[in-house]
Amino acid sequence: MARAREQVDSPHESPAMTSAEVRASGFDLQRGGYDIGHIDGVLARLETALAQRERDVETAAIGEDAWTDLARERARVVLARIRRPNSQRFVRAGTIHYGYSIRDVDEFTDRIADFLTKGTPMTDQEVRDVVFRRRRNGYAEWQVDVLLDRVIEIVLAID
Repeated sequence: MARAREQVDSPHESPAMTSAEVRASGFDLQRGGYDIGHIDGVLARLETALAQRERDVETAAIGEDAWTDLARERARVVLARIRRPNSQRFVRAGTIHYGYSIRDVDEFTDRIADFLTKGTPMTDQEVRDVVFRRRRNGYAEWQVDVLLDRVIEIVLAID
């Protein structure tokens, strides 16, 4: 959090951290610690602010058209994954292991596809807040989580 504060207080200095680092950050739970919802909200706002700054720096360097092309390419990669047939979009956790509910993930990725292809509204917070039930032989959590991170990047890039 101290590194994040430096970033906010000194916006013209080289970045102390990136939006991706904020998204990947996590804290151990402890009795009497900070409220989880509050910390998640702070991290989401910080990530949004850093993503906007990164976009501004990048568009100044390469131009708005090139930035748009990069965002479109990210969207194409995500769409290639989620346009696979239902129940075949991600690797499975295994028959004796738990993963994310295939139905839950497929339904949410259908919403992502609508966002990317039809312009259906979707927020970065909506992606952060999604919760999938756990099921045996469900989708591998790590692979779904990576895709959700990419979707957050796309949403923040478009905003």
